[in-house]
Amino acid sequence: MLTISHRGQQMPASPIRKLVPYAEAAKKKGVRVYHLNIGQPDIETPKPILDAVRNFDFKVLEYSHSAGNESYRKKLVKYYEKVGIDISYQQIIVTTGGSEAILFGFMSCLDAGDEVIIPEPFYANYNGFAVAADVVVKPIPSHIENGFALPPIEEFEKAITPKTKGIVICNPNNPTGYLYSKEEMERLKKIITKHNLYLFSDEAYREFCYDGKHFSAMELTDVEDHVILMDTISKRYSACGGRIGALVTRNKQVYDTVIKFAQARLSPPSFAQILAEAAVDLPDNYFDTTKAEYQRRRDVLVKRLNAMPGVFCPNPGGAFYAMAQLPVDDTDDFCQWLLESFSHKNQTVMLAPASGFYGTKGSGKNEVRLAYVLNVEDLNKAMDCLEVALKEYKTLEKKPLYVEETN
Repeated sequence: MLTISHRGQQMPASPIRKLVPYAEAAKKKGVRVYHLNIGQPDIETPKPILDAVRNFDFKVLEYSHSAGNESYRKKLVKYYEKVGIDISYQQIIVTTGGSEAILFGFMSCLDAGDEVIIPEPFYANYNGFAVAADVVVKPIPSHIENGFALPPIEEFEKAITPKTKGIVICNPNNPTGYLYSKEEMERLKKIITKHNLYLFSDEAYREFCYDGKHFSAMELTDVEDHVILMDTISKRYSACGGRIGALVTRNKQVYDTVIKFAQARLSPPSFAQILAEAAVDLPDNYFDTTKAEYQRRRDVLVKRLNAMPGVFCPNPGGAFYAMAQLPVDDTDDFCQWLLESFSHKNQTVMLAPASGFYGTKGSGKNEVRLAYVLNVEDLNKAMDCLEVALKEYKTLEKKPLYVEETN
């Protein structure tokens, strides 16, 4: 009998997308679904960068260089200069989304069976990339009580084995929204130098920092060979469908290895590189309005959540995600119930159960991730739905809505 691969069997389903069939069924019944489950912004993609694609004149849609168009990489050097990162265009490989940058980084730096330490909760697709690269994820816990701050050095030390080859962070963090400080990044520097590890830094949400300044792993000194930056335009310019990212490293051996994987997939998307190159020329104040809008949404979301009985949501310092603790036993069941059996004024809300963002089995069962990617009016309607749903769900569970803390 034909069988699928062990790798295929191990590949996890997306916790962000697994409830889609239930959302589709709800919509067919005429229920409006507010999508807070996925980081798809409703901010319009800037018209000038769409026009750059519309107006580009060519007779043949050719392959680009495997590392990406040289003109775009040189433009990216200027972009990185503005955010305090000094590199050359020959240290940048343009990738098909940030996803390919992560996968290429893992496959270039790690052998089968090698381990990477990731503070949990973490971006769920890191699990998928690890399976594809035959890498083992070793999670260490961060905690909602302190807003998911970087775990203590001792937790990293306890997780390190002879197979440990790297640490992965996302800053600002998806799914928690936590913004790592310069001091926390310096603590990571001590760990990677002491144990000779790679630091894979996913900085997809660099522009969206509300309560502090972003400090890139590329700004750390004397660890040039250790740092692999993974980047993308998806959220930065509300261009998720463009599928343009970048892997940036000063480690020439790593760069030369990544380019071989890049050559095997030929080249990144041509139209989207045109769009991305034009994006670098957007005015410096472009992000001011966008960031202010996300901060407004964050403030509304966090205030509404913390006003609900039994709910706790720390204030995220960046990105456009928040993690909330709900007064339910199993958010996987609750999130499915929201779509399958609940509606308020013929509306409901779609959330991402947090269990899929944890590597430790059984963790996050009473937490959800919310993406505040809807306008404030819709966000408030979504929170109205959630508030009513929690009361109704607790009645079904025959449990008190208020959960008393015990010492």
